[in-house]
Amino acid sequence: MVDSLVPNDPRVEDKFAEVDGVKYHYLFAKPEGTPTATVVLIHGFPDLAMGWRNQVPYFLSLNMQVVVPDMLGYGQTDAPDSFEDYTLKKMTAQVYKLVKTVTDQPIILGGHDWGGLFVWRLAQYYPELVRCVFSVCVPYLPPSSTSMSIEELVKKLPNFTYQLQLSGGGTEAIVAKSPEVRLRAFLNGLYGGVTPEGKPAFTVSHGLVEENIDAIERSPLFTPEMIDFYYQEYARHGIRGPCNWYRTRELNAADEKVLAADNFKFPMPAMLLMADKDAALPVWMATGQEQHFTGSFKLETLTDCSHWAMLQKPVEVNKHIGDFLKDVLGEDLKAAL
Repeated sequence: MVDSLVPNDPRVEDKFAEVDGVKYHYLFAKPEGTPTATVVLIHGFPDLAMGWRNQVPYFLSLNMQVVVPDMLGYGQTDAPDSFEDYTLKKMTAQVYKLVKTVTDQPIILGGHDWGGLFVWRLAQYYPELVRCVFSVCVPYLPPSSTSMSIEELVKKLPNFTYQLQLSGGGTEAIVAKSPEVRLRAFLNGLYGGVTPEGKPAFTVSHGLVEENIDAIERSPLFTPEMIDFYYQEYARHGIRGPCNWYRTRELNAADEKVLAADNFKFPMPAMLLMADKDAALPVWMATGQEQHFTGSFKLETLTDCSHWAMLQKPVEVNKHIGDFLKDVLGEDLKAAL
């Protein structure tokens, strides 16, 4: 068994910070005494800060303080309607300023799903902020000097076909037909819930499957209490904000032309943790990653594991993170333990 946060867990505080006119909500957990380091964890789609519920107590056990924001569009953080607010350049600047309200020391930075892409970009834009970085399931995708539309991306990477529906409004339209029922089914289904006949709610080759959505049962990765919590948080704003992350490819490409020109290589230690049964981000996408790192780079693969690695294999994920941090922090970590 792994020690896991529950809704309203007394080990974490709900905190808020306003940065660049945007209100961010974040979970804050602090060990007794002086923390050895600050860990910042970034969730993806469709998730919340609580997506790291199996990791926060582990970091506390290592005597580290933990900051886990609800990202833009999610939970108690603001959710602007305009997709133009959701560029990686804008959001990384906001999280940089959020971190600076907590600590002036370099951080341990981790991400999953969109949060994985986000942490690579945050470490590129603000390398002085980051002591080390890890991504769960998402390899580093270098910025390009040329813009690629989502249609062009899907032709190149068919495993991203679902993004056409998410970016085009189709997913929101399906949920909007019966929001109270379908929002809960959307969450259960994205996390592996199926119909009584075993049919999925979501496939990478299509997106949300409308004919199955009304019969979806609870995700095996969620307790009833946790799915209630996710539903309550998603009911605040709906799913437009989360889907907006998929609408910024061309805006991000325009912002990142400068990054693309300097052929950035990560100077800080890094780890990439892939999952062998991730349908959206298959293991082959990690081929050749080491060329982008001048600091130490670890590539690990979780076996018999889907995209939801932190929920499905929490003990293994935490062990990989712990081993990585022992290598990086050395005596600092040993002293804390």
